[in-house]
Amino acid sequence: MFPEYRDLISRLKTEDSHFSRLFDKHNELDQQIKNMEARIAPAMPLEIETLKKEKLQLKDELYLILKNAQGLLT
Repeated sequence: MFPEYRDLISRLKTEDSHFSRLFDKHNELDQQIKNMEARIAPAMPLEIETLKKEKLQLKDELYLILKNAQGLLT
């Protein structure tokens, strides 16, 4: 996710606890969705769709934090 921000993500994960929590939650949801789609974990299609929407909202929030942090650096 966001390879162009790899260094900034690494820095924010250690310096910004809010960013770190959001990042970890995004990764947890991603794994949960993968497990459900692979039928490793049981799920209804609506449940998967809901989790995907939540994951997308987290991604949008992470992106905004990255853009703001990048603006502060330049």
